[in-house]
Amino acid sequence: MVLAFQLVFFTYVWITLIPNACAASNIKMTHQRCSSSMKQTGKQETRMKKDDSTKLWPQKYEQLLHIEDNDFAMRPGFGGSPVPVGIDVHVESIDSISETNMDFTMTFYLRHYWKDERLSFPSAVNKSMTFDHRLIRKIWVPDIFFVHSKRSFIHDTTMENIMLRVYPDGNVLLSLRITVSAMCFMDFSRFPLDTQNCSLELESYAYNEDDLMLYWKHGNKSLNTEEHISLSQFFIEEFSASSGLAFYSSTGWYNRLFINFVLRRHIFFFVLQTYFPAILMVMLSWVSFWIDRRAVPARVSLGITTVLTMSTIITAVGASMPQVSYLKAVDVYLWVSSLFVFLSVIEYAAVNYLTTLEERKQFKKTGKISRMYNIDAVRAMAFDGCYHDTEIDMDQTSLSLNSEDFMRRKSICSPSTDSSRIKRRKSLEGHVGRIILENNHVIDTYSRILFPIVYILFNLFYWGVYV
Repeated sequence: MVLAFQLVFFTYVWITLIPNACAASNIKMTHQRCSSSMKQTGKQETRMKKDDSTKLWPQKYEQLLHIEDNDFAMRPGFGGSPVPVGIDVHVESIDSISETNMDFTMTFYLRHYWKDERLSFPSAVNKSMTFDHRLIRKIWVPDIFFVHSKRSFIHDTTMENIMLRVYPDGNVLLSLRITVSAMCFMDFSRFPLDTQNCSLELESYAYNEDDLMLYWKHGNKSLNTEEHISLSQFFIEEFSASSGLAFYSSTGWYNRLFINFVLRRHIFFFVLQTYFPAILMVMLSWVSFWIDRRAVPARVSLGITTVLTMSTIITAVGASMPQVSYLKAVDVYLWVSSLFVFLSVIEYAAVNYLTTLEERKQFKKTGKISRMYNIDAVRAMAFDGCYHDTEIDMDQTSLSLNSEDFMRRKSICSPSTDSSRIKRRKSLEGHVGRIILENNHVIDTYSRILFPIVYILFNLFYWGVYV
């Protein structure tokens, strides 16, 4: 009975409370939906008000400039004389010069001046009206492009760097801040003692001289530069403006403007990195002329080292240059220097060969090597480890390394006492210089004089021609 009563009570509570809870939750969700829709509606209204305000501002000036009343797809004065478009340029910087790509990168302000009477407006207070890039799309502007350009762009930080200024009489000024990478046809025949002439060329793309006359606004004063422009490898000698005509067989003659600048290369960097090391290698190769002609390892290793070093210098210079099919000034210097180093190696090969022939002839005549070609005490010490005081001792040592006498002497030769070794060393010290000079070959003697003289003459001729 109790259980039946409890069951009836819970059933009543369930039936009564659940519909009320659902109704409350539905009311809450409906309220949230209504509030969110009201917020969205408020945002849309605010955005629409802003859009309307932004639309009203250009529309106001468009009506003032009669933009909707004219067809700006056509140039000013269409059907009549060509429209004059004046140009002036203010160079901000020359960012880079690339010999490998044969181009340069320049940042500058490009200003156009022309008159469009369709944009004239009455004004008693304002002398001009200034606009940003948005109005340019609705009026006629000159279509200037850069001949031989590789890359170019208008700066857009924080907004597009474009200014349009309209005067009441219809005169218009359009100013752009542009960075252009363009080709520069360089001549490296005198590199690195060269001077390069580069130019940036401006021209109308669609309008030939019958429709548009392009000219420098202020003559030679139309081109201005910053005072602090500098480059790491070049000195800017001159900036100049010029003009000319370009002919295309299919479209006719076009006015073309030139921004010319002359670059002279700084030589000091290449003196330190290329010329001075090459001079040192050539002078180092001359050291072999003063080394004993029988010191084969010393002279050969010195010659090979200098040759390989010169090859490394030539390779490093060629890697940073374009693959041109003519000789450059630096190539002439490095290859002549390499020739001097190579000839020093060939010189020793000739000396060694002729010395060997003379010793063989002398040995066939007398049965032993004469005193003129004998192996001095220094070399005898290098062979058997002993100092030799007498001529007989040195003559015996001068036999072939494979002879039995040499092997016998080598096996029995040992330092007797410290005092005798010191005595022999002292007796040799006073004669080493004389012995080396007496045993020098005549080719070594002449090479010590001829090589430096010829190399000095070559340097005088080289620097006189290229500098």
